[in-house]
Amino acid sequence: MAYSWGMGTTTVRLDAEMEKALAVLTAGGETKSSAIRGAILDAARRRQEAKLRAEAAALREDPEDRAEAQRVLGAMESLRAW
Repeated sequence: MAYSWGMGTTTVRLDAEMEKALAVLTAGGETKSSAIRGAILDAARRRQEAKLRAEAAALREDPEDRAEAQRVLGAMESLRAW
């Protein structure tokens, strides 16, 4: 079974600041479409990384999670052969 995803098209209105930013991204010869796709992917990665950092910080501050981690580490230590 194969799945096919079509390419979507989105129209974006750019103000002067966005036009300047896009000019910076395309100064090396990259197409506008490619620069915009790259910027979207970069923004999505940064947002996902921020979300993961926030989740990690919350777990780090969770006393129940820390206690469970210590229990697991203790159990693993008992399995060491040396």
